[in-house]
Amino acid sequence: MRTIRSRWPGLVVAALFALGPAAAHAQGRGRAGRSAPARMPVDPRFDQTQKPPLHAEHWLAVTGKPLSATAGALVFAEGGNAVDAAAAMLAAGCTMWDTLSCGGETQALIYNPITHKVIGIDALGVAPSGATPEFYHGKGYRFPPEYGPLSAVTPGTVGGLLTMEAEYGKLSLAQVLAPAIQMADGYAIEAQICNTIQFYKDTIAQWKYSRAVMFTHPGTDHPGPYAGEIFRQPDLAATWRKLVETERQALKQGKTRKQAIYAAYDRFYKGDIAREIVRSVREEGGLFTMADLANWKVHIEQPLHTDYHGIEVYKLPIWQQGPVMLQALNMLADTDVAAMGYNSAKYIHTLYQVMNLTYADRDFYYGDPYFPPVEPVQGLLSKAYARHRFGEIDWAKNDPNVKPGDPYPYQSGTNPFSRLLAQWNPANFTPGKTGPRGGDQDRTPPVKRDTNPVGRMSGAAEFINDGATRADSAFDDAFYAGTTSIVSADSAGWVVSVTPSGGWVPAVIAGHTGIGLSERAQSFVTEASDGPYNVIQPGQRPRVTLTPTLALKGGKPYLAFAVQGGDSQDQNLLQFFLNIVDFGMTPQQAAEAPNFNSYQMRSSFGLHETEPGRMLVATSLPDSTRRQLEAMGYTLRYAERTSGPINAILFDLAHHTMWGASSNHGEDYGIAW
Repeated sequence: MRTIRSRWPGLVVAALFALGPAAAHAQGRGRAGRSAPARMPVDPRFDQTQKPPLHAEHWLAVTGKPLSATAGALVFAEGGNAVDAAAAMLAAGCTMWDTLSCGGETQALIYNPITHKVIGIDALGVAPSGATPEFYHGKGYRFPPEYGPLSAVTPGTVGGLLTMEAEYGKLSLAQVLAPAIQMADGYAIEAQICNTIQFYKDTIAQWKYSRAVMFTHPGTDHPGPYAGEIFRQPDLAATWRKLVETERQALKQGKTRKQAIYAAYDRFYKGDIAREIVRSVREEGGLFTMADLANWKVHIEQPLHTDYHGIEVYKLPIWQQGPVMLQALNMLADTDVAAMGYNSAKYIHTLYQVMNLTYADRDFYYGDPYFPPVEPVQGLLSKAYARHRFGEIDWAKNDPNVKPGDPYPYQSGTNPFSRLLAQWNPANFTPGKTGPRGGDQDRTPPVKRDTNPVGRMSGAAEFINDGATRADSAFDDAFYAGTTSIVSADSAGWVVSVTPSGGWVPAVIAGHTGIGLSERAQSFVTEASDGPYNVIQPGQRPRVTLTPTLALKGGKPYLAFAVQGGDSQDQNLLQFFLNIVDFGMTPQQAAEAPNFNSYQMRSSFGLHETEPGRMLVATSLPDSTRRQLEAMGYTLRYAERTSGPINAILFDLAHHTMWGASSNHGEDYGIAW
C-alpha cells in the first residue's frame, strides 16, 4: 500500500505545532533491503532532530493523528484538564478509525496531583459467553481468528473513556465529545485509512453493516472513500449523541456530574445501545449476550512499578505486556548501561537477551489477574529473580532456546505448571503442526488460517519493508499490529498516558450503532501448552500488548510515554527510556533515535509465530557492528527508521515546564501551549 501524507495547517492560533519537516515523508517508513549499504553512524545526542521538540507551560496534547491532537487542544482551550483532553483525543481517534474504534479497548495510567498517586484504568473487554477452547476447536481453529465476529471481545473503550471522565475529568461529556460528534457528522478523511479500506475491501464486504459505513462508492473498483472526501458516520454520531442526551437528562433530574456520566455508561452497556450491539453481533455469527455487556466493568487499578536508578516506572498489571519492561529494568539495574555505548554490539546483544528472557516469561505467565490461575507477579518482579535470570545470558551468542524461568521460588511458592514449563520448547514451535511442545496431539486441531488477506491496517508492511519474503511480511504485519497512543499533561499536575486499540479496519461494525468491534480475542490461546494463564474462557481478558507508561522522580511526574506497534511496544519504550536516563538524550532525540527489535518472542497476533535470532536494525548501523551481531548468530533486517511512533512528555523539574516529543516514524502529532 502506498500512503499519502499531507500536512495539517493548524486550527488553534499560536498553539499548533506541525511536528516537523519529515511530514512529507510518507509515514516515515524506510525502504532499505537486506543488502542496504551502511551509513556513517550518527549519535542522536549531537544530531538535529527531524521534528522540533514541543515546549509548554500550560498543557500538552500528543497523539497518533493531527485531528485527534486538535480535539485535545480544543478541550484544553475550554478549560479542561489533561484527562478531559485525553478523553477527547480518544473519542476523536475512535471516530476517525485511527487504528481503533469505539468497540475496542482502552488502558491508561493517570497521575492524580491531588492524591499524588498513579491510577490504572483497565478497560479491556472479555471473552463472551460460549467462547471456550472447545468452541474454537469445533470450528477448526487452533487460535481465535484474526478478524470477524468470533475475534471480538466485549467493547471496552467507551466504558474506559466514560470512567476516566467521570472520575477525574472536569468538563461535561457534551464538551468532551463535541469534536468527535462533529467528526462523525463528517470530516475530511485521510489517505492512510482510505488505503486500508481499499486493501481490505473483500473482507469488509462480508459484513453488511461494515460495508454500509466503509463503502462510500459501492459497486465500483474503489468502493471506499478517497483522501480528502467528507466521510460521514451518522450511526456513530447518533450513538455519541445518545450518550450526551443521557447525561443531559440525568443532570436535569438533579444527578451529579459523575452520576450523569455513569448514566450514559449504563445506557451503552445495559440499554438500547447494548441491545443493538448484541442483536447485530449475533446476526453476524458472534457470541455476545446482554449479560456479557451488563456484567463487564472497568477496573480502576493499582499499577505495578519498579525503581530504576531513583526513577519509579509504572505499568498496568499483568493482563498486558507492560511488566516485561519492569522485569527488564530490574535485570539492567546493576549494569552500567551507558558504559556499553549507545547501540554498540554489546548493548544491543544485552538488551536482546534481556528481552528474550522477559518476553519468554510473558508468553508463559502473563494473563488476566481477575481470572484463575493466579499469576506469579511477586516472583516475576523480584530483584533476586531478575539477577538470577540475568545470570543466564550467554554473552558470546544469541540463545534461540531461551525458556521461561520459574519465579515461584522467589515468592515462596511451587509452580503449578512445572510439567508444561519443562515441555516448553520455543525453537520447535511450528504453528502448522498439531500438539507443539508436548500438547495433546489427539485433541489439538491443526491451525486454521483466516481467508482474510494478509496485512493489518497499514501496518508493518509500510515501514518494515526490508526485502524479506512474503511470509516474513505477513509475520511482520501481525507482529507490529498498530494501535495509537495518547499522552497529555497540564499545569495543575494531571498526567495521562493511554494506549487504546481494537476495532481496526477491517472491523465488524455492530449494526446501527456505528461501533467497530475489537479483534482482541486472537491474542488468547486455546491450549495450556501455549500459555496456561491465557487460555480463552468466557469472562476472561486476553493478554494484550497495550502498554502505557508513567515515571516519577522524587515522587513527582517525570515522564509519560507510549507507542503503538504490537509486540514491539515495550521493546521501543525500554530503549526510549534508556536513551533519556542513561544516554542523556532529550525526549525528541530519544523518540527519533534508532532502535532495534527482536522477533524471538511469540507474536501476540495471528498464529503466534516466533523467529529466534531475527533482528530489525536501522540502516545507519555501522558495518563493524553488523558483523559483530551476525557473528553472534543474529539475522539482521534493515529499515531507515526503527524508533516506532513514540509519543512522550518529559517534565522539566528545574524550570517547571514540559517537553513534548513525537517520533518521526508515523503520523503522530502534538500541540502545546
